[in-house]
Amino acid sequence: MSKTIKELSKLNGRVYVYLADDEIGNAFMEQAESEGFTFGDGVKPTKRKYDRVMAVNTDQTINYVGVFGHMAYGSGAKTVGDNLLIRVNYKNYIEKGLLP
Repeated sequence: MSKTIKELSKLNGRVYVYLADDEIGNAFMEQAESEGFTFGDGVKPTKRKYDRVMAVNTDQTINYVGVFGHMAYGSGAKTVGDNLLIRVNYKNYIEKGLLP
């Protein structure tokens, strides 16, 4: 069974996805678009460049996390605001079905 980004959007928390390189980052953007995800302003994922850490939202949008999001991802923080921070390595998720 293939793993979907929609499955990630249903997790109970703030989902940050790590994209290790161009191959993985571009694959994430293509999969997000094929599943109907957009950026908050309606732009399709493949029309923009991925960043190393992207957020997946419950409303089928993705977004950049910015400097503070990168810091939160790398810091070991357990929450972002009031939400549980869920870190997903996209490569491990797609290849092995691994979630944190």
